[in-house]
Amino acid sequence: MEELKSGGVTKWPNEPVVVTDADFDAFIKKYPVVVVDCWAPWCGPCRMVAPEVDALAKEMSGKVVFGKLNTDENATIPTKHNISAIPTLLIFKDGKMVERIVGAMKRDQLGAKIKRHL
Repeated sequence: MEELKSGGVTKWPNEPVVVTDADFDAFIKKYPVVVVDCWAPWCGPCRMVAPEVDALAKEMSGKVVFGKLNTDENATIPTKHNISAIPTLLIFKDGKMVERIVGAMKRDQLGAKIKRHL
């Protein structure tokens, strides 16, 4: 698979970055492909998908950057993106949303959905 150019980004995170309403827009525009995990601490399926997201952040480092947005602490972005169920993973390419994944799934399924956007 062809490596994406970093677009001037020198350090790519290899673990999910905590994202808030305040820095969300800048975060999704900073990297070519971004996946934001919208979650809440009380959500069982969110806790199930978290280790999968963590593992994919390591596996896909340099190609995809993952963010985590706590929907209990940040209401603006979930409202803006019509998030009515969690976990919801939003995939952005060049700052534009290209896919929404609702519900928990295994790492290989999730990884395949993300790789379509590389």
